[in-house]
Amino acid sequence: MGSRPAVFLDRDGCVNVEDDHIRRIEQFRLYPDTIESIKKLNAAGFVVVVITNQSGVARGYMSEELVRQVHALLLKWAAEGGARIDRIEYCPHHPQGAVEPYAVECDCRKPRPGMLRRAAAELDIDFARSYVVGDKISDIELGPATGAKSIIVRTGFGAREIGRIERGEASRPDHIAEGIGGAVDWILADARLPLPRTVG
Repeated sequence: MGSRPAVFLDRDGCVNVEDDHIRRIEQFRLYPDTIESIKKLNAAGFVVVVITNQSGVARGYMSEELVRQVHALLLKWAAEGGARIDRIEYCPHHPQGAVEPYAVECDCRKPRPGMLRRAAAELDIDFARSYVVGDKISDIELGPATGAKSIIVRTGFGAREIGRIERGEASRPDHIAEGIGGAVDWILADARLPLPRTVG
């Protein structure tokens, strides 16, 4: 078992604005509080990992090269804002995809925990002290799958998914937050860590 606490952040709808698959790099826009939220996690000693299903690759909507370009831009914006993302994991697969060799069953497509387990092995992560944040039920199901706590946000597809949870169609997460900023503040409070007054 690892020794470091981590926060696993979903990408589309949590870190950046949901836009029906990022098919052009111009579509990629962060939420206003994304960078400051990541800086708070950095200051509190969390490993920060972005985890994202990118089935658009398997569906033929975009290339894997575009996914890598988007992630390079995310890392650039984070660094320019004084934030650190320790790792980005993505899954380009979908079993009903149209593009070989991506049209496969895999262990990394959420809610399967393959992306988290890869990151944990590389970064010495302790799931019992970690958190998963996302806007879909497939994100928060990663909590029970790994032993981490889970938070769903109302941004992206979150409002729709929270409706399903409230109707009893899916298990409740540990917390419901308005967005990434509220999720991070709850994580720091739950972990009994102080909220930084200033981050810089």
